[in-house]
Amino acid sequence: MPIGALKRADDFLPPPSKLVMPERTTKVTLRLSEQSIAFFKEQAKKHRTKYQKMMRTLLDQYAKKYS
Repeated sequence: MPIGALKRADDFLPPPSKLVMPERTTKVTLRLSEQSIAFFKEQAKKHRTKYQKMMRTLLDQYAKKYS
């Protein structure tokens, strides 16, 4: 049971159309160790996402931190 008077919160979430923003990417060829690929594929499967996206996010965060 609520304690006290209820207060309605404003709708602050953006509509779904604003959440799907295309990002500019460049295709590259890169040789990686089998161990690294296996790790990212395993993690991506656990988190139901694509391993390439996980790798791209990791590189983006690294570049942002050291830029």
